[in-house]
Amino acid sequence: MDADWLTEHIGDPDLRLIDFRWYLAGGQTGRGDYEAGHIPGAVFVDLEEVTGATGAGRHPLPSREQFERVMRAAGVSGASGVVVYDQSNGYSASRLWWLLRYFGHPDVAVLDGGAGAWPGPWETEAAGPAAGDFSAGEPDERAVVGYEEARELAGRKVFLDARAPERFSGETEPIDAKAGHIPGALNAFYGENLDPDGRLLPAAELRRRYAELGVRPGEDAVVYCGSGVSACLDMLALELAGLPGARLYAGSWSDWSGHDDAPVATGAES
Repeated sequence: MDADWLTEHIGDPDLRLIDFRWYLAGGQTGRGDYEAGHIPGAVFVDLEEVTGATGAGRHPLPSREQFERVMRAAGVSGASGVVVYDQSNGYSASRLWWLLRYFGHPDVAVLDGGAGAWPGPWETEAAGPAAGDFSAGEPDERAVVGYEEARELAGRKVFLDARAPERFSGETEPIDAKAGHIPGALNAFYGENLDPDGRLLPAAELRRRYAELGVRPGEDAVVYCGSGVSACLDMLALELAGLPGARLYAGSWSDWSGHDDAPVATGAES
């Protein structure tokens, strides 16, 4: 969704705008950004609020009940169109985009270019919408894989690793138990979906990029990252490229690297 469309529709009663800014590390916080200034009418939702208490990896998927509760508190209803934004590049906003679809709410878009693309005024007063009537559907289990299935599919399906090249290669690993990547995976760094202004590349360019990585129409590729967050930007890019059907390894590298028996590859190649 581009900012021009949002400027024309902001304030529409059936539109819910969610600020989903989040940082992996450092002292800066999404909530701090929101309090300093946000797009008028936007409601802040923290990534941790829609992260499950149990499950694989650092950011387990939330339960149906948990997700429904948070979305209702954010003012989302069954009839709501939702636009999600983050600080710049869809890195975290795409996670909420994916979660809403996972729980059966397809009317959701990511603001292209994030907060930096917004041309209008900012506000600092927190939005307080009335509670919505959002009802989370049964999660689409076809959209995810767990560790055992990932082990079974690795080497047989296209596996895309959305992390930065230095983490994929094992040159550095600042967070997880082991350095490297799933054997057979290809590096599909999420940042390469974007132009220099932090906006998603045109669909034809994205399609070409993923075709070069071996993704074909109807291909149920498996996408992962560190904990299932930035991988969702690859999932969004695949959808825009006209290559739907990819599946998220929800636990991602934080899950895989925690298994003693899991094989690990290093280097720039798969």
